Amino acid sequence: MSRNDDPAFWQNARRHLVRYGGRFEPLIIERAAGSFVYDADGRAILDFTSGQMSALLGHGHPEIAAVVADHAQRLDHLFSGMLSRPVVELATRLAGVAPAGLERALLLTTGAEANEAALKLAKLYTGRYEVVSFAQSWHGMTGGAASATYSAGRRGYGPAAVGSFAIPAPYPYRPRFERRGVYDWQAELDDAFDLVDRQSTGSLAAFIAEPILSSGGILELPPGYLAALKAKCVERGMLLVLDEAQTGVGRTGLMFACQRDGVVPDVMTLSKTLGAGLPLAAVLTTAEIEERCHERGFLFYTTHVSDPLPAAVGLKVLEIVERDGLVERARQAGARLEAGLRALQRDHACIGDVRGRGLLLGLELVQDRATRQPAPELGAAITRECMRLGLSMNIVQLPGMGGVFRIAPPLTVSDAEIDLGLELLGRAIASQVGGGG
Repeated sequence: MSRNDDPAFWQNARRHLVRYGGRFEPLIIERAAGSFVYDADGRAILDFTSGQMSALLGHGHPEIAAVVADHAQRLDHLFSGMLSRPVVELATRLAGVAPAGLERALLLTTGAEANEAALKLAKLYTGRYEVVSFAQSWHGMTGGAASATYSAGRRGYGPAAVGSFAIPAPYPYRPRFERRGVYDWQAELDDAFDLVDRQSTGSLAAFIAEPILSSGGILELPPGYLAALKAKCVERGMLLVLDEAQTGVGRTGLMFACQRDGVVPDVMTLSKTLGAGLPLAAVLTTAEIEERCHERGFLFYTTHVSDPLPAAVGLKVLEIVERDGLVERARQAGARLEAGLRALQRDHACIGDVRGRGLLLGLELVQDRATRQPAPELGAAITRECMRLGLSMNIVQLPGMGGVFRIAPPLTVSDAEIDLGLELLGRAIASQVGGGG
């Protein structure tokens, strides 16, 4: 009998856990190391999502473990009105690597918390309250962040924050606006803001966006889009908030995804990748915005703001990423992974699109390439088969799109591990659709 079938474990899980979305894998995970997690039978499962898209350096990185052990004994948590060296050093280091001008940092715990703080800064600074985001967005499950999240979780909880607006995210594979057969994202953006302007009461405060919408199906903002979006914000006196929870700290082959476009947001949030799997988030903004908000009494006083232990982890993460050349590694490994996914696309007609950047890639499944009809059941079946073969995959299934695999292995992933993941994914697809799709 498999040790994953422990009756007492599953009975207690059913009896005592609140189910918070989706379903639990029928496995008991006992440990994790590098690019793999291991179940109760000792079976190795290749983790192609870096845990919750967060384990940037893989699982159990020895230098991260050493920092945690040291600070757990010496300096872990403080009264929120006290400062420690790791906090000031991390804020200083972030100012050194962030896009020019983002020199003030607020260190928090989760991505949702960072986005809450970012939106409060925008509202206090502008004196306005309306927030716009993409209709396929995910920015968190707490109040303001949830009000700016449209890909899931809006039904059954009553009204969202007053002044919440959404516009369609650019989606070249399924274009809404075309001109002479070419996707016209500028016309789509213009039309969307025309609608926003008609609905606004004149109190637009911020637009919050991911450079690549991950939970939205790996939808990448086309070249030029981010600059056009920033211009829309400037025209209206809004702040641009960029949520780089998944794209930050090297994953896309640049330190921050917005650097490809040369666009500096007014506020940038970091989380998942900054802590490399441990709870750490940051809000970065300009001195001018921070000064005005401070003058107006900005308040975001939390239990774990400026905690030294996670700050020390963040410092070590940035050190390792720079020292080991992991930004360039993400670019090289991402190219290898993308080439492998495109090879699978040539072999399987059910793969409609491959997209993304660096080590944040998406693979969209369809029933038919000509019609691009979604294939949700196929995606679910392939996901289950991948897990059976020893490959952990995450698939996004939203209305109006096919199932989209989000693929984001650690930046420390080896070429051999990339090839293994591609092999297992290929086998899983072939087992469900046949060799030619």
